[in-house]
Amino acid sequence: MIGGQGRPAPAAPGPTPGAPYGRPGPAPRATPAPAPSGPGTLALGQRVPAASPPGPAPPVPTPAGGGAPGGGATAGARRGVRARFGFGLIGPRRDRHVLRASQLSALSLPIGDDGVVVGVDQQQRPVTLALSRPAPYDVVLVGGLWTAQALALRAAGTGLRVAVETGRAQSWGPLVQAAGGGHPCMVTHEVGRVAPQGPSVRGPVLVVRDCGMRPPRGRVTSTPWQSVLTLLPYVSPVAPRLLEHADLVGIQRVSPDEASAVGRVLALPQADVNALSSLPDEVTLWCTRRSRQYVTIRATDIETALLGTPRRVD
Repeated sequence: MIGGQGRPAPAAPGPTPGAPYGRPGPAPRATPAPAPSGPGTLALGQRVPAASPPGPAPPVPTPAGGGAPGGGATAGARRGVRARFGFGLIGPRRDRHVLRASQLSALSLPIGDDGVVVGVDQQQRPVTLALSRPAPYDVVLVGGLWTAQALALRAAGTGLRVAVETGRAQSWGPLVQAAGGGHPCMVTHEVGRVAPQGPSVRGPVLVVRDCGMRPPRGRVTSTPWQSVLTLLPYVSPVAPRLLEHADLVGIQRVSPDEASAVGRVLALPQADVNALSSLPDEVTLWCTRRSRQYVTIRATDIETALLGTPRRVD
């Protein structure tokens, strides 16, 4: 030590006799120190008690940028935190909901059919009409303009593009302007001047033909992903031909003679034929060759503001 007196350094061991010059011999064997005695000491053969677990390790600093130093485990894993994958936010932690086996019968998951809601049945269950199909689909509605416009508005609400072929564009104008909201999801065309719509699975189309009692043959027909809804205010002389080729027919209130004509074409029971002449304004009989169902349409607040209350005659 410079500048003071310190303990002398131990001398380096010299060469061992009998060993080559400059090569150190084996180190002298150390004599074990006697075991201490007294309180707190353990005798030979006595079991050592298990050591208590060490306390939590101090946090390891994380380098700037959030990476793990040295490419090893992440800082969260070294701190005892469960590793997270991805970049999402940590959601709330809640207790799990546990039910007894006797309570499982109370659970229900209502699942309905896809399509446009056309009303409710007699059990107040929603009834849907699938207008977006991978096959041609023709619908004939013998009823009022209100029901046809409500169906067109609901179809546009489900993502279909609606092309209206009509001779009374003034009756469709307010609805067309309100339905699009600045987007041309519903467009009116003059009778016989509907251009090809280019339907596809990503852009299904509904063509509404409001062409009076004797609609001419349309330039645009039903194709895959393009359904056609033909509106007839009454049962005209051309109605039987349209009803026979339709995939679905909707009948609102008609006269007794018209009900008899519809009953013959659709092979309706006499009870349904008699009921057609007294249906309320909001009720429609939807029928095919194999099934039939009475449906009551319920107007929403938006539909009431745009179209008024349901009515059979305009």
